Amino acid sequence: MNVSAGQYRAGPVVWAANIAGTCLVLFLFQKILWLVVPFVLALVIYYALLPLKLRLVLAGVSHDGAAAWVSLGTSVLLVLVAMLVFPMIVAKAVTWETSTTRYLSGGIQMLAAIITQLEARFSILAQAHAGAAFAAQIAEFSSHFADKYLSVIAFTVAAWSPALLLAPFLAFFMLRDGWRFRKFLIRAVPNAYFERCLYLLNQVDRTARLYFVGLIKLTVLDTACLAAGLMLLGVSEAVLLGLLAAVLAWIPFVGSIVGCFLLVLIVATDFPGNPDMVYATVVLFLAVRLLDDFVFMPLTIGKSLNMHPLLTVLMIFVGGAVAGVPGLMLVLPVLGVIMVLGETVGLLVTDPRLRARHAHERALQQQLVTRDLRVN
Repeated sequence: MNVSAGQYRAGPVVWAANIAGTCLVLFLFQKILWLVVPFVLALVIYYALLPLKLRLVLAGVSHDGAAAWVSLGTSVLLVLVAMLVFPMIVAKAVTWETSTTRYLSGGIQMLAAIITQLEARFSILAQAHAGAAFAAQIAEFSSHFADKYLSVIAFTVAAWSPALLLAPFLAFFMLRDGWRFRKFLIRAVPNAYFERCLYLLNQVDRTARLYFVGLIKLTVLDTACLAAGLMLLGVSEAVLLGLLAAVLAWIPFVGSIVGCFLLVLIVATDFPGNPDMVYATVVLFLAVRLLDDFVFMPLTIGKSLNMHPLLTVLMIFVGGAVAGVPGLMLVLPVLGVIMVLGETVGLLVTDPRLRARHAHERALQQQLVTRDLRVN
């Protein structure tokens, strides 16, 4: 009896293999992170530009020509944007160091005020001299910050810059030669498994496309909501801050905490002595996070991966334990692709008709190649 895709359901063995394969892939990705990061960025660019290329192909342009026109148009647009934005960046670069110091000072003052209030309410903190200990730690951190961290940050940025430049080149060749690579892979598949493997490639591409396109849509929605809320509160550079917090949210849990902390830091500095603004910013961020989890995420990313919420949360923790911050970011798309691979392989193994077709094909090929060797 033929086992169709609609009848097959992955069992515990396949699920165990999916989870083990995801952990192995994340562990290997951690070892070649210099290549994984630009490759992921290239996938984001590729899936963002793919609809434009397909429109040109449907209009009669060749694959190579469509990829070239889309890449050229995008490059020209980025150059024009850079020409407009670069003078603004140069003009503000002088004040960045002063602004950074000011925001750090505002955040330190806010934390010191919170600790002072806590000491007034809880005697155990007053007896432990929490405020004095905090002030001493901050003084030590400030005095050694330049020596310990600035050189490391500069070296990290310099080391990652060449790798990040790979992203647009990888995206261009994905646009131009992606369909050729799929044909190259499918030619190596036995004829009996051709339809199923073609379905596998389509599902892998669909899973990755839906995830990254959903991630882009989710970022736009988060940016719009945060920027609108910050504008209503009267915070300057609301769009930039909203975009920064939305991009940081790509890292589950950790990114959201960092984004909220940065927003609170800036608001506490711009509105000193006004704790209501800080509370309003926290409420705004939590409201957007709730919208993200219960409205935006199901509409963009959640349905595309078709994962149980419990498995999603557990795998996020597993990804962080196996590969750190990169594991947090990559665990869901990697698990989604491996789920498609595992279920398809499980279907191939458990389908007796496909195996029979393959065996019959091999027998026919054997008869064909040995026909002239038979003795009459």
